[in-house]
Amino acid sequence: MAHHQRLRFPAKDRPLRDDVRRLGALVGEVIREQGGDELYRLVEDVRRAAIGRRQGDAAARDALLAATAGLGPQRAELLVRAFSTYFQVVNLAERVHRIRRRRDYLREARPPQPGSLAEGVARLRDQGLDGPGTRALMGRVLVEPVFTAHPSEAIRRLILEKQQRIARCLVEGLDPSLTPPERVALRGRIRAEVTAAWQTADHPAVRPSVADEREHVLFYLADVIYRIVPPFYEELEAALERVHGPGGRGPRLPVLVRFGSWVGGDMDGHPGVSAATILATLTRQRRLILSRYTKELRGLSRRLTQSLSRVDVARGVQERIDAYAALFPEVAGRISPRHREMPYLILLRLMAARLQATAAGQEHAYLDAAAYEDDLRLLSASLRRHRGDKAGHFLVERALRRAETFGFHLATLDVRQHADVHRAAVGELLGDAEWDQRSPAERARRLAAALASGEEPGAPPGPAAAATLEVFAAIAEGRRLHGELAVGPVIVSMTRGAEDVLAVLLLARWSGLAGPGGQVTLDVAPLFETLADLQAASEVMQELLADPGYRRHLEARGDRQVVMVGYSDSNKDAGLAASRWAIHCAQSALIQALAPHGVRLTVFHGRGGSVGRGGGKTHRAVAAAPPGSVGGHLRMTEQGEVINAKYGLRGIALRTLERAVGAVALAEARPPGAPPPDPAWAEAMETLVAVSRDAYRALVRDDPAFAAYFRAATPIDVIERMPIGSRPAARGRGMDGLRAIPWVFAWTQSRHLLPGWFGLGAGLAAAAGRHGEERLAGMLRGWPFFSSLLDDAEMVLAKADMAIAARYAALAPGRGEGIFGRIQAEYDTTVSTLLRLRGTQALLDRDPTLQRSIRLRNPYVDPMSLLQVDLLARWRAADRRDDGLFQALLATVNGISQGLQNTG
Repeated sequence: MAHHQRLRFPAKDRPLRDDVRRLGALVGEVIREQGGDELYRLVEDVRRAAIGRRQGDAAARDALLAATAGLGPQRAELLVRAFSTYFQVVNLAERVHRIRRRRDYLREARPPQPGSLAEGVARLRDQGLDGPGTRALMGRVLVEPVFTAHPSEAIRRLILEKQQRIARCLVEGLDPSLTPPERVALRGRIRAEVTAAWQTADHPAVRPSVADEREHVLFYLADVIYRIVPPFYEELEAALERVHGPGGRGPRLPVLVRFGSWVGGDMDGHPGVSAATILATLTRQRRLILSRYTKELRGLSRRLTQSLSRVDVARGVQERIDAYAALFPEVAGRISPRHREMPYLILLRLMAARLQATAAGQEHAYLDAAAYEDDLRLLSASLRRHRGDKAGHFLVERALRRAETFGFHLATLDVRQHADVHRAAVGELLGDAEWDQRSPAERARRLAAALASGEEPGAPPGPAAAATLEVFAAIAEGRRLHGELAVGPVIVSMTRGAEDVLAVLLLARWSGLAGPGGQVTLDVAPLFETLADLQAASEVMQELLADPGYRRHLEARGDRQVVMVGYSDSNKDAGLAASRWAIHCAQSALIQALAPHGVRLTVFHGRGGSVGRGGGKTHRAVAAAPPGSVGGHLRMTEQGEVINAKYGLRGIALRTLERAVGAVALAEARPPGAPPPDPAWAEAMETLVAVSRDAYRALVRDDPAFAAYFRAATPIDVIERMPIGSRPAARGRGMDGLRAIPWVFAWTQSRHLLPGWFGLGAGLAAAAGRHGEERLAGMLRGWPFFSSLLDDAEMVLAKADMAIAARYAALAPGRGEGIFGRIQAEYDTTVSTLLRLRGTQALLDRDPTLQRSIRLRNPYVDPMSLLQVDLLARWRAADRRDDGLFQALLATVNGISQGLQNTG
């Protein structure tokens, strides 16, 4: 199963070509063994026809259409599974090749790898920062990925675990010292995993619960990220010394990365998330991280076996042993007499006992993570003072890094709720039956007065208001039990005015979340999502800052304001260019609104996995951000298949963190007050955005035939029925109520990928006509925001396929000719204008690695897309009641997702 021989692989990527060839052959063996010779021949015939179609062979095109039409559901599902299996191993091969390339850079005497910590430190040096200056800069850097409860990844966790084991085998295969029998054994292990995956259903029979989603995220946090946090800091220390020599050494680096989650705390439109899931999630995370620490300490106790007859230890170590032995006499009594002269071993076992007591909520538990860290610091200092630098100090430092990063909470749980829910609860508790009819300004004044006077609820809560109060009570309880960092900000979806933030403060205070001075001990993060809301964001913040009570609240919170910007709804509302520009301008306006008050801004980026939902390369997005908007703190959501792609393998997770931290450090090093882009560029951008937005809305919002086209020319009706997420697919009825995730997912499946580019071509053409192509070319060369926008759009355009999309369009009323004709024309305009500005002949000519990756996959995605079209037509003709056809359709959704590496 391979056509890679026709693709050009430079010398550095030939090992990838060889891996793809070997894995493709292995998949072919599995298909023949599991499905029989007839299936294998069908797969090969379809594969050859798909390749021929891509090469312009009309006979191959017709053969492909014939081979993918009218197949029985079971045969269709097996055919899709064959191609999907190939994608799974190719995706893994590419990720492992990234690890190989990273090792090549580290092994060879060459300039540091682009995006690595070593390259970032070198660039900071070139900007005039010495070793101490770089360390001081790092003290202002924090990267905080937040894993969200949007499970758009159409694949079950058991399959992901098999993929991880395959990847580990591939990583083991990078060892050049392996013998031929060892390589044969590795291949056997890979084949066993591929075969077992073939025999495992891709989709669970029931929709996952919130608990299932939580375990999915914890798999990455506790199994991958837990292991790579210490090596991240070690690499940064090595980079500082490599670049600056002895001058790169210095005080211990502060915490640079922490992690968050929405799973169990995101209530917006989700009836399954409540106060109970908040507390259950916090408890589960605490127990999991404490179990990891306990296991680590037991391992350390077997390593740190220093005897008092051979080496001294700090007096504090023996004092701590005596204190803990008194607390846990049974544990102390079980330590063998042969080990009584080994103080580190004894203390580590007693610390493990204290961790177990902490997990069980028993007597003598650690009060908090800081107390546990204090024990580790005591061990670290003793080892350093008594010749233990090379005798275990390294391992204790690793344990301390983890404790500093994960605390006793593992990941900060954010809580999100829709502004309407808070508004209804406040109105009811204030006893104001007309609350909803009052103006936003009137409600804001009333809330400010209630906060200032300490007013208590004037009416008993009904069920909905009681549930809202319980959420805030759960936040208070969670912080009391698990620490301040256990619960993050309350995020207010669809914030429209100051009242939406003040309502949260009042509810929080009524629920016991106020300190001794009466100030609410909670951060509130307004979420601005639609185009209009983004444009009004700075006005909302100015209104809040004008309120003395809110200003005092911010002072008590360290004069830092978290504001979340949403990419998904703004894109669905107005298209890619208008969304990105609105977010860019909103950040600049927010900085200008907050700076005069001495308030620092943390922008929380609500990004999805696809370009249509803000996806793209994080380091490029940071470089493209307005000056001053990063502020040393990058907080962004990680969703769907992106979590597996970025954090599924340890080597890739390490690379993900180093690129993000390096990008934020470079942004923080920019001189304050850096000039904005050329006003002429902003003028051209305004033209582009206005025309792009109008073109997008003219199709998506104003054309009365569009909604019917969308529902017919995409598999949205399949996606809505898929048991892949606990959250409903829609907030309400109609197109406006449909969530952005299924919206983007559906367009991706149908190969239109419309949210990632539509309207951009019209905007580019208008801007070029009004301002000249030379101005746009200058923007492309000199403005990271503009170049990043076009980079993202170009990738989406390369993945889209209008010939395949036309087959989906034929499912729409009147064969969709009017709507699809407009889409095709806009696609052609966008591609031709972009290539002209780039000065290239084909999409992604400037990124041959990505170009090759897409070309490698397309011939294998095409048959699944054509199968999906055929199956959709038949399933709908059967009034969507044929479960066999539906199961085959689910297989196509999974396979296309694997091939395009994008869902929602």
